Amino acid sequence: MKTLNLGILAHVDAGKTSLTERLLHTAGIIGELGSVDDGSTQTDTLALERARGITIKAAVVSFAVGDVTVNLIDTPGHPDFIAEVERALGVLDGAVLVLSAVEGVQAQTRVLMRTLRRLGIPALLFVNKLDRRGADPDRVFREIAGKLTSSAAAMDPMEPDRVVDLLATLDDDFLTGYLTDPDAFTPSRLRAELAAKVAEGLVYPVYFGSAITGAGVDALRDGIENLLPAKDSDVDGPLSGTVFKVERAPGGEKIAYVRLFSGRVAVRDKVPLGDREGKVTAISVFDNGSAVPSGSAGAGRIAKLSGLDVRIGDMLGAPRKHATRALFSPPTLETVVSPARPADRGPLHQALTWLTEQDPLIGLRHDEIRQETSLSLYGEVQKEVIQATLADEYGIDVTFSETTTICVERVSGTGSAAELIGKAPNPFLATVGLRVEPGPPGSGIAFRLEVELGSMPYSFVKAVEDTVKETLREGVHGWEVLDCVVTMTHSGYYARQSHAHGTFDKSMSSTAGDFRDLTPLVLMAALREAGTTVHEPMHRFTLQAPADTLGPVNALLAQARAVPRATVTKGGTAELDGEIPAAKTHEVRQLLPSATRGEGAMETAFHDYRPVRGAVPSRSRTDNNPLERKEYLLRVLRRV
Repeated sequence: MKTLNLGILAHVDAGKTSLTERLLHTAGIIGELGSVDDGSTQTDTLALERARGITIKAAVVSFAVGDVTVNLIDTPGHPDFIAEVERALGVLDGAVLVLSAVEGVQAQTRVLMRTLRRLGIPALLFVNKLDRRGADPDRVFREIAGKLTSSAAAMDPMEPDRVVDLLATLDDDFLTGYLTDPDAFTPSRLRAELAAKVAEGLVYPVYFGSAITGAGVDALRDGIENLLPAKDSDVDGPLSGTVFKVERAPGGEKIAYVRLFSGRVAVRDKVPLGDREGKVTAISVFDNGSAVPSGSAGAGRIAKLSGLDVRIGDMLGAPRKHATRALFSPPTLETVVSPARPADRGPLHQALTWLTEQDPLIGLRHDEIRQETSLSLYGEVQKEVIQATLADEYGIDVTFSETTTICVERVSGTGSAAELIGKAPNPFLATVGLRVEPGPPGSGIAFRLEVELGSMPYSFVKAVEDTVKETLREGVHGWEVLDCVVTMTHSGYYARQSHAHGTFDKSMSSTAGDFRDLTPLVLMAALREAGTTVHEPMHRFTLQAPADTLGPVNALLAQARAVPRATVTKGGTAELDGEIPAAKTHEVRQLLPSATRGEGAMETAFHDYRPVRGAVPSRSRTDNNPLERKEYLLRVLRRV
């Protein structure tokens, strides 16, 4: 059978989990439809998901459609859990993007559609909730064509003549062939031609229906089977797979969710994991709705592997040629978490470490001096979920400080510094010289060499490179430094020295530790000379409000330092688009009801970073503070 790894994506409350239930019911996997409101759905298995009626963790379930085995991944719709969506997108063959026939195109819908198009993931669109009062499928289709893609094609009904007309507008060769011999284009051939255009991202079929009543779902199932690119998998090729989810068994053992792109893995196999390897102790594969034990798993499958010490994003076997980079913005909020009982400080740190394995974007920062642990977050709902998870799963009650905004630093100019071995005030047996300069936006941290690679042991060079990237997590003002080029301009070391009887003499021999300890001092001196600018995160917003409240709304936005870009008024409703500092979005949402008689609504999504205007914010350091030499040396060497 062919395999299709299918993602169900949507803005929160569009009904994607209900659609998943309907697809499973139609496939005979479940005998009775679950309810999100009742907490009885197949894929929302966490107690928190059932209690809140939202998807928090991506869930996998398998079913058959014709001769295709579908591994369906139900993803969160709430923007606080966008990291779960990002990890799922990297393993998909196709997607169904769900919209509400009442609310239409929403902020998260646009973010998801842009990402699907950027990744080249073929997608079907399903306009859900036609059974609800206020449903307007014609309006929603116009919104899809205007805001998401001009390549949308309504499939209800999609008669052969309409398919011909659609394909003719996309492909001159098809038009010529059809005019020459129309009888050659049978319904099955027309379907294959349409599927090819869907796979190329030239057509996005749009279906209409209701997950609750089942209307339109059979047509959607037909589209999943015939229009999305199910694949014959290369089980005989070299092993290659991606870890996209990690959870822990009740006994604490890691369980890795792996999409296998080629090859096969079996129990007791030793598998390469980058620069290390691990031994698989158990395998489960998804089949007919649940994960079942198996002795092996082949390409195309999503498998649960036990026994591997892995992180999300790790590759099994050969790396993929087109591995995806980060798709969405990192968290822009931060809070300090504290245990209610001081005795829980150690267990809290362990529990948070485990949670970061399941969600690496929960950035964990520990300040040894203040004995504070900070978490990076996407929003208040995620904070509440973490608090409940710590209480329910680990028995730890915690409190949070007020949420603050995470800024970043960008290098302003060029700076350089060097410290030479054997010359004061350098106390380390190492020579390190570094130059820092800005890099293109989105380029990350680049490390380059102006010294010969063979001028000293590679382990010393690697120690400098790794320490550079670690040190740049806290720049001159304490924020992470983005997008810069660091070049090593000087290097030097003392070769290994031994006493007469061959014992190692550390006092006369350079070690990787010397380079790790010296590099922060040199790098921060160069960074201070180059200068950095603090940037704050900006959100793109869409705001709807009664047209006669535009005056108070614009005053509210101006107070929040928001910049409206466009205002469109239709009937008695005004819609504004623009950018707003992320730190101000919560405040505007709180004040918006009073400015709009309770009728205003605002949606936001991360846009970019902009230089901070006014007082420059700083963040307390969690490193040994290489900006202050005396303080740094006292902590590293216990002497100046």
